[in-house]
Amino acid sequence: MIRPILKYGDTVLHEPARPVDALTPDVDRLVNDMIETMYAAPGIGLAAPQVGVPLQILVIDLAV
Repeated sequence: MIRPILKYGDTVLHEPARPVDALTPDVDRLVNDMIETMYAAPGIGLAAPQVGVPLQILVIDLAV
């Protein structure tokens, strides 16, 4: 699912992100959503807080 990307100034982006405690089905779904959102943007990277989730998760594609 493509998630909306928050813009600079959104209050969620000012919250500290928490570490991921366990790889749960929800976290797996979030990572897959983030990958889909990143490619749809288009972009090469996306952090969970950018889609409104204050977790320390980053997806990145450095393939050129």
